[in-house]
Amino acid sequence: MFDWFRSTARRRLDAVPLSTKLLACMLVLLLVGTVGISLSIRQLVSKYLLDKTDTQLSQQAELVYNNVDLLRHKDTNQVAAGPTDYFLQIRDTHNAVVGDALVPTLKEGVVSVPTLPPDGSMGSVELNKPFTAPAVVRMGGPQTSRSTMVAAQAPWRVLALRWVAKVDDNTTNVGGVVYIGLSLSDQIDTVNRLTRYCTLVSIIIVLLGGVIASLLIQQTLNPLKRIEKTAAKIAAGDLSQRVPSAPENTEVGSLAASLNIMLARIERSFREQEETTEKMKRFVSDASHELRTPLATIHGYSELYAMQRDTPGALERADESIAHIEASSSRMTLLVEDLLSLARLDEGRGIDITQRVQLTILLADAADDLHALDPDRGITRGVVRLGSGPGESYLRFEQGDMPQVTLKGDGSRLRQVITNIVGNIHRYTPADSPVEVALGVLPASIELGRLSSMASDAASLRRFIEAAEVGQSLRNGMDYAVVRFIDHGPGVPESSQSQIFERFYTADPSRARQKGGTGLGMSIAQSVVKAHHGFICASTSQGGGLTLTVVLPTGANHVNPEQAAEREGAGAKTKGKPKPEKRSKRSKEPKATK
Repeated sequence: MFDWFRSTARRRLDAVPLSTKLLACMLVLLLVGTVGISLSIRQLVSKYLLDKTDTQLSQQAELVYNNVDLLRHKDTNQVAAGPTDYFLQIRDTHNAVVGDALVPTLKEGVVSVPTLPPDGSMGSVELNKPFTAPAVVRMGGPQTSRSTMVAAQAPWRVLALRWVAKVDDNTTNVGGVVYIGLSLSDQIDTVNRLTRYCTLVSIIIVLLGGVIASLLIQQTLNPLKRIEKTAAKIAAGDLSQRVPSAPENTEVGSLAASLNIMLARIERSFREQEETTEKMKRFVSDASHELRTPLATIHGYSELYAMQRDTPGALERADESIAHIEASSSRMTLLVEDLLSLARLDEGRGIDITQRVQLTILLADAADDLHALDPDRGITRGVVRLGSGPGESYLRFEQGDMPQVTLKGDGSRLRQVITNIVGNIHRYTPADSPVEVALGVLPASIELGRLSSMASDAASLRRFIEAAEVGQSLRNGMDYAVVRFIDHGPGVPESSQSQIFERFYTADPSRARQKGGTGLGMSIAQSVVKAHHGFICASTSQGGGLTLTVVLPTGANHVNPEQAAEREGAGAKTKGKPKPEKRSKRSKEPKATK
């Protein structure tokens, strides 16, 4: 039962708007604060007035004590003179009432006196200790005003003390007890007026505070309402909406910044999903088209053979049909193998990047294969260096022996990448156009995962060159192997250079079919390079043509500042040695990247 009640109360509380909750909390705080302050003021003033009354009683009692003979006649014990606001009663040593020396009279003849211990007794009263006693009212007439009755019914503050007086010079002293009292009607009226004033001020403060709090809460929650409206638009399908920004040192600003980052990622993921879906549709369509062509050829030649097998010369025509069927089936087999290879790479299977691969040997074999395919083609080997031009750095080719580079990867897959690039050069460039094959190791200040996530375009290549420039100047970062194939054929327009890595894209479809291309070679190369946490892109060669750049991490960090300082110190010690020795030492530096 209790759990049900608690859950119900929580549900109802959760259904209350945040602005209402904040306003209610502010009103409760204001109410508690004003009530607490009012009660504290009432208590403080009441105590102060009571202490002041006790002080007055003590002072007046001392005066009465010193002049008690002047306040009564010897025979009648009646009041001769004295203040009218005080009550004064004199008792003898046996606590017997001698008489009321002072009895104040209010308006309309109303008399109010304090309730004192009975005649002949002190009860619980202690001497010299003030106490509060209820009032006894004696009416003076048939009609009495309410204000007079309220004042008459107010309690009294009374002080009891002992007094001693001489009757004459020849007799002994006479003593007793004196009760002196003062009505608390004025103090009570003051406290009540102060309480009413504090209550009125508290109500005004609560109401005014509620109005101000409502305005401030509304103004404070405006950014949240804007976020709510933006979220509603995003829920409606507009992913381009962003939350209005605010200073990030505030909670709303931090929330807005986090939401904008999240929305940007969601939009990017959504766009990537749309692009992936579109690519998948196009891939299925292209694959169906590519598979339909050899299947149609096989089916057509099979029917042709069936139609002509009983005619003269059928055997010669059968050989021709079988040749066409074999060529189409080989093309279809190659296409299916490439499709399966891409499917495995997309799933992260079919690749092992834990092997030790000698990249230099792979490039040397690729250059030899290209020379075997095109004996008239000039192939130049060299080294990739970081050059600096007017305004920006670039990758330059320097003829010479390629450095020995070994890295972790899948040897067969990397050989497939290089073979696909060489096949494209053989397929799409003239057989006598020159080609440069270069390899180099450059330190770059760039994260490993960021490299593989970059797009395969010239802008990403410029970012890598900038990171390499920073890494070379600071002598830190990770070493990356840079492979470049530079041809001087017809090239690819800059607007289409990033498309060559799309599946089934061919710059010259007729020539691709003539040479046996499927349009999947560069897609496979890109998938393999990304699986190695690398990067591949196409750019325009200097003087015309196409340059393919492959960047692969070597798995080794470059020289850190401490090691650089040690090397500088070692270089300072050998400063007096001949220059040829220094040059030979520098020429061996690339080999240190093994």
